[in-house]
Amino acid sequence: MQRRGSWIRIAYALCLAGATVNHGRAVLAHGWLPEWLPAATALYWSSLTFLDPLAAVLLILRPRAGIALTVAIIVSDVAHNLWFVAAHPLHGSLVEAVASSAFTMSQIAFLVFVAATAPVAWKDARQPAPHD
Repeated sequence: MQRRGSWIRIAYALCLAGATVNHGRAVLAHGWLPEWLPAATALYWSSLTFLDPLAAVLLILRPRAGIALTVAIIVSDVAHNLWFVAAHPLHGSLVEAVASSAFTMSQIAFLVFVAATAPVAWKDARQPAPHD
């Protein structure tokens, strides 16, 4: 059973590593706080450059802390990005904007995966009791 939780955490870590690359590329292209973005959005997105790899490392070193941080990151990221797309529409409707964004769709897919698997990963991440 613990093996299944390990595989789930590895999948989370790989997704977070990919997200780190994307955030890093955005920072390199636009800077840490692009002035054309709302300040809170720029700060949040830039912070993910550090939070995503931190969660990936914690998934290995402190599994439950890593799972909790992964859940917090993906829930807040999807919520923020859906708000951002709704508040700054580039397309006719929110549904069209979300559907046309591969990043948003991949984040929603990751959110569904995390929601479906986090309880198993959490249970399997229990530390064994020390032997007397």
